[in-house]
Amino acid sequence: MTDQGIFSGFSTRAIHAGYEPDPQTGAVNVPIYASSTFAQDGVGGMRNGFEYARTGNPTRRPLEANLAAIEGGTFGRAFSSGMAATDCLLRSVLRPGDHLVIPNDAYGGTFRLIDKVFSEWGVEHTPAPMGDVDAVRAAIRPTTKLVWVETPTNPLLNIGDIEALSAVAHDAGAKIVVDNTFASPYLQQPLALGADIALHSTTKYLGGHSDVVGGALVTSDEELDTKFAFLQNGAGAVPGPFDAYLTMRGIKTLALRMERHSDNAEKIVDLLTGHAAVEKVIYPGLASHPGHAVASRQMRRFGGMVSVRLNGGKQAALDFCSRTKIFTLAESLGGVESLIEHPGAMTHASTAGSELEVPENLVRLSVGIEDAADLLADIEQALG
Repeated sequence: MTDQGIFSGFSTRAIHAGYEPDPQTGAVNVPIYASSTFAQDGVGGMRNGFEYARTGNPTRRPLEANLAAIEGGTFGRAFSSGMAATDCLLRSVLRPGDHLVIPNDAYGGTFRLIDKVFSEWGVEHTPAPMGDVDAVRAAIRPTTKLVWVETPTNPLLNIGDIEALSAVAHDAGAKIVVDNTFASPYLQQPLALGADIALHSTTKYLGGHSDVVGGALVTSDEELDTKFAFLQNGAGAVPGPFDAYLTMRGIKTLALRMERHSDNAEKIVDLLTGHAAVEKVIYPGLASHPGHAVASRQMRRFGGMVSVRLNGGKQAALDFCSRTKIFTLAESLGGVESLIEHPGAMTHASTAGSELEVPENLVRLSVGIEDAADLLADIEQALG
């Protein structure tokens, strides 16, 4: 459950929601309860509901309340990874014979799980461009139980209109989930726009320091949360107390970091736009982006992710990735340090040969919070 209380501002909630200083010690930060089990006062006499750390942990509980608060939801569930959260959601909502609609440029890990695992259990899926509400509506079948939205998408940064897509899903009797990883709760609030569930890889912007892996599901639907809680405990893909602590520590500075990520990304977009080595810059903040108007309406700012297609094809993309000095060649995103990657050969290799295959000349930048002048100089020298 949330603990929003008087915490109306985003950063106030991010710093305080879910935890008050320990009444015994006065500890301002959440203690790391490194205990796998908890003493009971007689059989079934649990203290504050804790019995076994897979079921619940006093470090994880404040994180879950905090996640719910910053997403404007009622219930939060934390997981050991974003994919564990994805798996829990899919198994909670879908049964053999059911159908879901997914983005036609979904994250490779999401696509792999649905295409290689859930298809084996009789779950069908249809890719659709999330920027086209009519195409999503057309992809829905009588058996559709879930519409899966990423906005911005990974890695093509397409924008889906959450409010419009939520209406389409609900008209069809389906649930809608928004993977809010790229935007973060600071920039975008899917539940307020009609979504049933917000999903995160907390590894990314929420943790923010490339030092912890985790996932989250947030909803205000008690029936859904009951299903999530059952599988969270029953399947056991839970974060440990150290992971929960690191994630909460990261969330405290989320607003500050997202502002700096956005500042730096905008400067890099300005540099890349019109550069001789660049075929196309993809960023929702550009007026030329087809989703710019929707992004302007539903996002506070446009975030720290920039994708670029290079003249010279795949080799030019690989060369760019190999020449940067500050941008580190690595998978993942959303950390304080800038990262660069080639999605076709790295994060989205699983989409090769499918409808979701990404362009081979595409490079994805996760713009960090370093000094902008240094990042710009790095990009310039790497492009040559």
